Amino acid sequence: MKDSQDFDAHLEDWNALRSSTAFSGILIGNGASRAVWEDFAYDSLFENARAVEEKPLSQSELSVFDAMQTRSFEQVLGALKTTSRVNKALAVSSAAPRNRYYAIKEALINTIHSVHIPWRLVQPSTLATIHQELASYPTVFTSNYDLLNYWAILQAPGIDDLFRSADASFDLRNTATDSTRILYLHGGLHLVRNLDGTARKLPTTDSTLLSSFAINNTIKTLDDVPLFVSEGKVEEKLKTIRSSDYLSFCYEQLLSHEGALCIFGHHLGAQDVHLVQAIRQAKIKTLAISVFGRSAGFIQQQKRRFAELFEGVDVELRFFDARSHALGDSGLSVPVER
Repeated sequence: MKDSQDFDAHLEDWNALRSSTAFSGILIGNGASRAVWEDFAYDSLFENARAVEEKPLSQSELSVFDAMQTRSFEQVLGALKTTSRVNKALAVSSAAPRNRYYAIKEALINTIHSVHIPWRLVQPSTLATIHQELASYPTVFTSNYDLLNYWAILQAPGIDDLFRSADASFDLRNTATDSTRILYLHGGLHLVRNLDGTARKLPTTDSTLLSSFAINNTIKTLDDVPLFVSEGKVEEKLKTIRSSDYLSFCYEQLLSHEGALCIFGHHLGAQDVHLVQAIRQAKIKTLAISVFGRSAGFIQQQKRRFAELFEGVDVELRFFDARSHALGDSGLSVPVER
């Protein structure tokens, strides 16, 4: 292992790097969303839900998370939905799990709305830039569950999200495409889990999708469970991934990816060990990793950290300035309203 001083502070220009390398895919992380909307910089959706101004998680709701030993909204909401249905079948009161379900989902909805960029502030030019960049790769992997990438792919043809069934469900038997494909590794706010565990895309337009995430809080039947891996231990994330045919498919595609992969805006921290493991096992020859350069010491530290993550893997590491990439363009940034 090299000493930190053996890593220089030079960052390549993305356009020059791309002109010499054919990239078969890109892995997008939260840094791409933050480049547009700084409020995406939150560390924990769960912690935000505890403190959100409007109807935060109460002690009753928190006790459910504690009982399941998880911070995953998807797992908790799914368990409460199942419990309520089983209780009803057994003629046992389902009021308690149903009420906790609605309260937790409402806290989640309020939290999402508190951190997510409103549709009315999204610039058409921003979505066009994102779409153009994504469409230049055969495969787009993203671990973000916000709506920016989804809004972008709605703007023009050329990017296939693989939700093609009549009811907008994912069909594992129908995944071949000649277009750029986008794979949501951790699900998304526009995706829900069907009763049988399959994934479905919400039938809504771009301008109403964020508001329609607050679905059916007023009706008396349990509604769709959002399909996204919000946070938690790696073991919890893998459990959620394995319980979904769609998420499992996406993860398998990363595991089997070949060629050169761009990693943009992704820290690949301790909570993303499963992604690092997949990349290490894939047949990737070149990893081009974005670094938002601050000081020379910071750049060297980042280079060293990524080198340690992929130590022992036969892969060429290249590091480029995030600001030279289309997704890191400062012109994409929208001022946050206060």
